[in-house]
Amino acid sequence: MFAFIMRRLGTLGVILFGSSFLLFNLAALSGDPVGELRASNEPDAEARIAAITRSLRLDLPPPVRYFIWLRGILGVFVGKFDLGQTRTSEPVAVAVFDAIPTTLRLVTTAAITAIVLGIAIGIITALRQYSRFDYSMTFFSFLLFSLPIFWVAVLLKQFMAIEFNNWLAEPTIPPTAMITIGLILGLIVAAAIGGDRKKYWRVFFITAAGTVVTLVLMLQLNWFLQPSLGPLGFFAASVGAALLITQLSVGLQHKPSLRAALCMSVLGLVSYYPVNWLFNKENQPLVIFGLLLLTIASAIAASIFFAKIDRGPVVRTAVLTGILTGLLMILDKLMRTWEPYFNTDAVNGRPVPTVGQTNSLLESDDYWISLLDVAMHLVLPTIALTAISFAGYIRFSRGTMLEVLNQDYIRTARAKGLNERTVIMRHAFRNTMIPMTTIIVVDFASILGGAIITERVFGWTGMGTLFNTAINSFDLNLLMGVFFLTASLALVANLVADLLYSVMDPRIRVGAGA
Repeated sequence: MFAFIMRRLGTLGVILFGSSFLLFNLAALSGDPVGELRASNEPDAEARIAAITRSLRLDLPPPVRYFIWLRGILGVFVGKFDLGQTRTSEPVAVAVFDAIPTTLRLVTTAAITAIVLGIAIGIITALRQYSRFDYSMTFFSFLLFSLPIFWVAVLLKQFMAIEFNNWLAEPTIPPTAMITIGLILGLIVAAAIGGDRKKYWRVFFITAAGTVVTLVLMLQLNWFLQPSLGPLGFFAASVGAALLITQLSVGLQHKPSLRAALCMSVLGLVSYYPVNWLFNKENQPLVIFGLLLLTIASAIAASIFFAKIDRGPVVRTAVLTGILTGLLMILDKLMRTWEPYFNTDAVNGRPVPTVGQTNSLLESDDYWISLLDVAMHLVLPTIALTAISFAGYIRFSRGTMLEVLNQDYIRTARAKGLNERTVIMRHAFRNTMIPMTTIIVVDFASILGGAIITERVFGWTGMGTLFNTAINSFDLNLLMGVFFLTASLALVANLVADLLYSVMDPRIRVGAGA
């Protein structure tokens, strides 16, 4: 394994050197950073040309300048890492590392959402092949995949921000709209669950009626302006999460896992008010981290109590249930922060923003109001980015799952009498994730490249904006700084994907055949 990693690192180093050399020289020869000044009639044009030439070493040939830049990169091994300076005399390293958190905040949420929902829906469509749900999701995914991102962003601004903010001034839903929403949601849920015709229509009517009743109650309780799960809603959601995770992990028939998961839901209900009391204290990141450790410890203790042997699946189920219960607790706190956030002068009754990373006018020492402000600025960009990549994950996971389901070992597993959940989750799903690993890992690395169009439309300043600025201003050092970071992460991601193959597929032993 060690020899394999060393060989791959050497290969990746050669690839990074060759690609950076080509990009540097091609970019240097493609434009003149002082071209506009040469054509300028300003009296200080010559002095500015001389200053830029001296600062960017434009008097040297591009290959020589590349190796000067490379010397600064290799300085990381001796503590003198240097990416050079931008045309505005700002260190490139400072500009790049200031943009990374913004890009992470913008794109990571969208990537995780697209991966989870895309793979889940893709697998369901494969299991419901040629069903109404499969045809609907196929049409929907191709529709999303064909939409230009800037057009999607404009529609989101108009209908999910401007129109929604106007609607919040007096939230009402006409009966016809309620019925329409209920019918659409009923069709989606019934098609996803599947079954015979009787089961299909039963699920459809229950979902449609439940949706209409829920919307009526939400309007009566003024929930859109004063949202909250409350202890009962929180407990119901936590129990639902416990049942879902148990079913996916080991099946509801596995009593120790079910009891441990439900125990975490009960512990969540018992700690509802104490945790909300802690949420009002200072140093909230430290409080949340401490609660996470306590949740994991409680899940392990519950697993030990309910399972005497084979505790691994029980611990996994209990920990996942505990973490999801904690996230529901945080969601409930943010929902109860909605009203004070909505009524602040900076927000002024329009909580869904269309531009910017945060509200510069919002001055609040409340951690949860600031966190909610960041979250609200993420809503539209996240939906825009998710809509595009989400479609790709649906199609790829569907095709991979269908291919796996036709393999001999799946037929053998079914012939042995294993139930369908075990066949899908333990055999088909794991092997489906093997080819998906490369796409997911590389996708996570590429997010630092930024979303140029999305950042431009929504007024964010991240890696994509830096890349666009570098190209438009012929700022070679800034361009190479962005390239070096994103290319390095992409290459490392490929190495991580290769290592994950051996973890996910026991037939693969990295370096075994050397």
